[in-house]
This record gives sequence, C-alpha cells and structure tokens, in this order.
Amino acid sequence: MLNSLRDGYRAAVFGGGGGIGSALVRRLAADPACATVWSGARDAVRSEGKVRGFAFDLEDDVSLADAAQALIADGEAPDLVLVATGLLHADALKPEKTIAALRREGLMRAFAINTIGPALIASALAPHLPRGRKSLFAVLSARVSSISDNRLGGWHGYRASKAALNMMVRNLAIEVAMRRPQAVCLALHPGTVDTGLSRPFQGGVQPGKLFTPDFAAERLLAVIDQAGPADSGRLLAWDGAVIPF
Repeated sequence: MLNSLRDGYRAAVFGGGGGIGSALVRRLAADPACATVWSGARDAVRSEGKVRGFAFDLEDDVSLADAAQALIADGEAPDLVLVATGLLHADALKPEKTIAALRREGLMRAFAINTIGPALIASALAPHLPRGRKSLFAVLSARVSSISDNRLGGWHGYRASKAALNMMVRNLAIEVAMRRPQAVCLALHPGTVDTGLSRPFQGGVQPGKLFTPDFAAERLLAVIDQAGPADSGRLLAWDGAVIPF
C-alpha cells in the first residue's frame, strides 16, 4: 500500500480511536509492508495483531512525552507518524459565527487541541525520525484553515487554530530538512468526512462530497505515499491538490 516506505516500516496514529484515525489504523495494519501500527487514544485501544494500543492526552504534556518515548525504538521514531486529532465542537463549545461570540475558554481549548497538542507530539518525535530514508510526519488540518481561501469568515477558533497548525508544520519541515532531507512533513485536508466532528454541519455538503472514514483514509495514505521532500511543509488535500496557506 505504502510503496515509498521501507519494507517492515513502523507507523503510529495519534487519534486512532476516532473516525478517520481508526480507519487509518485498519488500512495500515492491512499493508503487508507494515510491521507495527501504534494506535493512540485517550483510553488505549486493545492490542491485536500488528496493532499496539497506547494512551495519550493532548492536553497533558507528561502524557504526550511518555507516549512519544514509548514509540521510539533504537533511537528512531516510527517511519510514519500521523496525528489524526481535532476539535470543532464539544459540549458548550460551538464554532463561532461572529467575532462577538468569541470566548477565552473556547479559544484556549481550540488551540490546545488543534495546535499545541500536535506541535508537542512533533517536538517529541520529529528529532528522532529515521535518517537515510523516507519518513513522514503528518497532521490532519482543514481547507478552512487557509487564510487566502477564506471568503466566508466565521468558525474563528477552529480556522485560526488549524492555520496556526499549518505554520507549525511549515516550520517543522524547514528544520527537519536540515538533518533529514528525505523526511516529509505535511498538513492534510481529508475532505468532509462522516464523523462526529462534521456531523452537525453536513446539511450543506454537496452530493458525493461527504466521504466515509475508510475512503478518506485510503486517499490520505495515497497522498502520503506520493509525497516527497518537495511537498514538505505543504497543506495537501485528499486528492493531492495543494491548498494555499
């Protein structure tokens, strides 16, 4: 499935208990070239076959550091690290339609989950990406994070926190390339996927544009497989298109 990675590659998915994350885990586990898939969630998933479960909390620095350390073997991080996490709404938190709706608590939570957590995972694992071969660190972002493509406004906290995540990925790509020129760092837009994150907002989705988690996982892995160092630091859509920051 992932022909560009070494035979016997190791993969890790942070957010393996979510809709897209669990689909990514299943597809990676089905790849004959993949030796191990680490699947992380707040409550560790059951280890079975190639899948190894681990627990992590995006809002707990010690938890993130411990989880990352457990994934490093012989000084190397997994060949493929995917951060399939994100927060758009939860309990009283809803996407803000106007600036007047902004609240400190909501903004802090959005940035904690969408920006800071993934950045700390990168901080712990990117310096240990394998040398001398292709490796990849990727995070789930969103088309609405594009500043230049923003024509509707709204969803302030989500847009801003994902835009900040894109900048983290861009910075990471520049730094990693200095020592690991074959490494690829990506932000990925999966499209609108039928998961709990998008479910309250699917009413206006065009026919054929609401994807299943399995389809999204298939397309994202295809994009990852085709991506090279020249793509590092970019925001790529599920169909491989470059989305401008």
